[in-house]
Amino acid sequence: MWLVDELAEQHIKAALEKGELSNLLGSGKPLQLDDDSHVPPELRAGYRLLKNSGFLPPELELRREAMEVNDLIRQLEPADRDYQDHCHRLQVLELRLRQAGMSTDFLHGNYATAIRHHFREEE
Repeated sequence: MWLVDELAEQHIKAALEKGELSNLLGSGKPLQLDDDSHVPPELRAGYRLLKNSGFLPPELELRREAMEVNDLIRQLEPADRDYQDHCHRLQVLELRLRQAGMSTDFLHGNYATAIRHHFREEE
């Protein structure tokens, strides 16, 4: 065992003996772990540090922005003058996401929106 590991173990044992680890918030409940399976293992620690500091990797920032624009488009009527601008912005974001190797399926999972647009076009 490495020296650092031994020191950590000693501190944990001392804290357990003093009762400092009793009745912690969330004790006995399962951990809520983030799904970072899409991030290469060698980048996970760095991404987690960035995320916990309030920063996102550029690809995830694009994904967040695309979701916001998509939600905004769903709230607008096609006759609205901003509708086409937001649709164009979403197309650009989708292209950038695909270029980064990310799937854009999360933007097209709502069949209700597609059906609504289809019927509006028939009118």
